[in-house]
Amino acid sequence: MPASAPNPFRRETLLHQLTSTPDWDLVVIGGGATGLGVALDGLSRGYRTLLLERDDFAKGTSSRSTKLVHGGVRYLAQGDVALVREALHERGLLLQNAPHLVKNQDFIIPSYSWWGGPFYTIGLKLYDLLAGRLSLGTSRHLGRAETLRRLDNLRPAGLRGGVLYHDGQFDDARLAVSLAQTAIEAGGTLLNHCGVTGLLRHPDGRLAGVRALDHETGQPYEVRARCVVNATGVFVDEILRLEEPAARPLVRPSQGVHLVVEKSFLPGGDALMIPKTDDGRVLFAVPWHGRVLLGTTDTPLDQHSPEPRALEAEIDFILRTAGRYLARAPQRADVLSVFAGLRPLAAPQGNSTATKEISRSHKILVSRAGLLTITGGKWTTYRRMGQDTLDRAVALGQLPAAPSRTAHQPIHGAAPTTDFADHLAHYGTDLPALRQLMAGQPDLAKKLDETLEFYRAEVVWAARYELARTVEDVLARRVRVLFLDARAARRVAPQVAALLAQELGFDEAWQQQQVAEFNALAQQYVLAPEPVAAERG
Repeated sequence: MPASAPNPFRRETLLHQLTSTPDWDLVVIGGGATGLGVALDGLSRGYRTLLLERDDFAKGTSSRSTKLVHGGVRYLAQGDVALVREALHERGLLLQNAPHLVKNQDFIIPSYSWWGGPFYTIGLKLYDLLAGRLSLGTSRHLGRAETLRRLDNLRPAGLRGGVLYHDGQFDDARLAVSLAQTAIEAGGTLLNHCGVTGLLRHPDGRLAGVRALDHETGQPYEVRARCVVNATGVFVDEILRLEEPAARPLVRPSQGVHLVVEKSFLPGGDALMIPKTDDGRVLFAVPWHGRVLLGTTDTPLDQHSPEPRALEAEIDFILRTAGRYLARAPQRADVLSVFAGLRPLAAPQGNSTATKEISRSHKILVSRAGLLTITGGKWTTYRRMGQDTLDRAVALGQLPAAPSRTAHQPIHGAAPTTDFADHLAHYGTDLPALRQLMAGQPDLAKKLDETLEFYRAEVVWAARYELARTVEDVLARRVRVLFLDARAARRVAPQVAALLAQELGFDEAWQQQQVAEFNALAQQYVLAPEPVAAERG
């Protein structure tokens, strides 16, 4: 980004837009995948659009995925062909619109039975067929020798072969940040750390806008809008209760846990997919940022929080299952980081508690006052969710008719890349300016830590151009250190706080508070050598 160009990502600029705009066409509550998709869709139609996020973009579910842009082999096995077809189409569009953030990833399903190879080969041929012209490649059967060659460290005993198929892989939080940048460049106003605290009504009871609070300054705001969309993921019920305190829950959260280990546990470039575990779940081992991501679980929860914690039973399940397929099995001491995320699944009817009976497709609901709430869905279909939500708003007469233009809209930084081994490729068209920053200030060209690939300049860039306001914003969602190596994240926190304070104008007391808060958070991502006796899985 040229130094001479005005910076549209400054918080002061965005707050001025908030106060100087008397009426908005669209206010979106929630800055995860769904909310960002709604906001960008609204901007593509020409609506004056404001997005408010209580914490940070992708703070919750949207930064804690399995990092897959996929149709969902699991859902194909369950017979949900329509969901898979839609997701495969969106997968293809995302690969075209964000080639710097999404890549074609080879997955291998190992077969330890005589029927496994033919069974999965046939099923994945249907997967290929549903992708149509947006297919990422053709699936095929692999012999035993090639399977072992490609999946070094795979348990060889009893192996008969494997099946290779293609899906997408991405960095979820980086995509969220890039979507926020895209929306701002399209004329939108997006504010993180600014939460909605109430709803405004017309005299006849219709929704008129929202009340908001800037969590940095404590400044309250009243925002008038024609249409308000509740896209807060697992927290949609909290917003609904601002209108109807006794509203029935719409979401039943399901927790997914991931463990991150060293690359040596899966040295090649291929990902491992275990199609059926002891309890019918699938498990992935996926190369990611020079490490390996193991997951996920699928545990129904009755309560949820912004920082969910992995249960010991979930950790044991992942390690135990991975150990059955990997010759050198990961142990607790090998885990660099453990994190949990909550899927906002639409609540089931009746007394069912099985997550497999809870819809993964998205649903749009309209309250009596006219609040639109979107629930369910997944990262891969974020764009379609935004389009469907605003199509509904148009049908209700809340917004003027206008076509969605996001299907072929490039996402900020979009540039083809083949070198995903270098994490700097994720900056896309911003990379030359980032390198110029490092060249002009050699101190920023130093790495944050000798064990990490990330540079000091990336902290400054995150604050200046990527809307980062806290140490957690940087280390959890801009450079991902917290998710890759929690102990290293704690080591570099003081350095990050100092860089942020200098860039954003905060004092020493702010730095100390930031480091203390981040260290307490990061400790939850460190896997203790032994389970805490009082914890119940």
